[in-house]
Amino acid sequence: MRLSTETADDLAVVRVDGILDATTRDRFAEHLAAVAAEHGPGMILDLSNVSFMDSRALGLIVHHWQANVTTGGRFALVGVQYAKTKVMWVTGLAQRMPLYDTLQDALDGLPD
Repeated sequence: MRLSTETADDLAVVRVDGILDATTRDRFAEHLAAVAAEHGPGMILDLSNVSFMDSRALGLIVHHWQANVTTGGRFALVGVQYAKTKVMWVTGLAQRMPLYDTLQDALDGLPD
């Protein structure tokens, strides 16, 4: 798994390449915590290049979604693909979380 972070419109944009599962969860958690500490509330996760995601990774994403929204931040997921992240649909979270096709769609669609 590779992780990178940039900023766009004062939001941290975390790009994930690879597998999000029990074997990568701790590293993913550390990265998200560091990004949140450095950039504050407001995060977009670009999952376009995720090849598989399990429920542990989804739980971590939900945690950051709730933490961002609770503190007045904006949060979105970009590039989520059903075949690679089925767990989001199985749990019903795909219908509740802010999903966008592209980063620009998220930047345009998120409230200020």
